[in-house]
Amino acid sequence: MRHVEFKPSNMVCSRLIEFDLDENNLIHNVKFTGGCPGNLKAISKLIEGKKAEDVAEILKGNLCGQRSTSCADQLSIALLKAINS
Repeated sequence: MRHVEFKPSNMVCSRLIEFDLDENNLIHNVKFTGGCPGNLKAISKLIEGKKAEDVAEILKGNLCGQRSTSCADQLSIALLKAINS
């Protein structure tokens, strides 16, 4: 299991996104520091055990209000970086 820590762009409320990827790129233990706790906890529960590639595709481009990104979009960036490194 590989632990990943990702610092999102400063355009979102989350200051840190952490997660684990297993040998099959399945997502585990997602944790956001900062941001909207209820929504981010829900995202974490919904994606537990899912394929990183699939989740990244679903969340990619999700925006928050007038911002050009969101915590979910930043998670997709973190997932893609992790699976391509």
